[in-house]
Amino acid sequence: MIIDCHGHYTTAPEPHQTFRQQQLAHFDDPSLPAPQAARISDDQLRESIENNQLKLLQERGADLTIFSPRASAMAHHLGDSKVSQEWSEHCNNLIARVTELYPDNFIGVCQLPQSVGVPISNSIAELERCVNELGFVGCNLNPDPSGGHWTSKPLTHKDWYPLYEKMVELDVPAMVHVSSSCNVNFHATGAHYLNADTTAFMQFIQGDLFTDFPDLRIIIPHGGGAVPYHWGRYRGLADMLQRPPLTTHVMKNVFFDTCVYHQPGIDLLFEVIDIDNILFGSEMVGAVRGIDPETGNYFDDTRRYVDALDISEEDKHKVFELNARRVYPRLDKALVARGK
Repeated sequence: MIIDCHGHYTTAPEPHQTFRQQQLAHFDDPSLPAPQAARISDDQLRESIENNQLKLLQERGADLTIFSPRASAMAHHLGDSKVSQEWSEHCNNLIARVTELYPDNFIGVCQLPQSVGVPISNSIAELERCVNELGFVGCNLNPDPSGGHWTSKPLTHKDWYPLYEKMVELDVPAMVHVSSSCNVNFHATGAHYLNADTTAFMQFIQGDLFTDFPDLRIIIPHGGGAVPYHWGRYRGLADMLQRPPLTTHVMKNVFFDTCVYHQPGIDLLFEVIDIDNILFGSEMVGAVRGIDPETGNYFDDTRRYVDALDISEEDKHKVFELNARRVYPRLDKALVARGK
């Protein structure tokens, strides 16, 4: 079985985005009509999925995607906490409907209703709802709700602890994932996303988060940002800062995906990072959608890169399936319940 740990609903039907536009317009000008929940039929959902994510999933030989709302559309810097709550519920409910229509191909991960300056504890109720009522298996956690200005405390600060306590209680991991960037210095997918991945890893080195939460699990996407490429730097910094070795201080709890869009990058990732810390992911349909003119294949067809690696079938099995089932225990339970 091949499990893609990183998929977003980037092709949601137009009424979904229309609702968002009306929601933000009403927030800016309360004299405008309040938005009404988008009316989206099952047929519209099927069309948006079957012509995109499901089609590519099947063509590329994968089986199941861990599916979440579109990351760039979370936009936690827009509106206030009420707006974020309403938008998150709307997005998560849509994901739940997709998983109900295609239970063998998609399982949900939720967007959290974060807002600038609002305690993360305000997001706990939505996490509980999504896990306990909608059957979701994890969440996406935005370390920078300000949209590129980094006004929040580091992920290792105790301000975040209420969420971590609930994650451990529910036995769900989080994927670190920023949203859109409102800072013109940082292109969202080309800079902001990778900056966040790298920043989160350095924060974990500097803090003692996993001493306090030894069962907490965090996925850093996009191949870990710059981390594998500069692994010696981070090992050296850990030594200089008198932190324990990365293998015990961070890497028992942190995992990277394979959303790296060329073979040399994947080769490096697997050469540097332990096989038990790598989960297969593609982020399709997502950040890079075109065809690589050097190979003639889609950049985000990441299975090709893993298949080309000179590693054992046992290790490929870990990357394609077993590691995801271990990091997402609720996913494993759901699959076992279905006889998989």
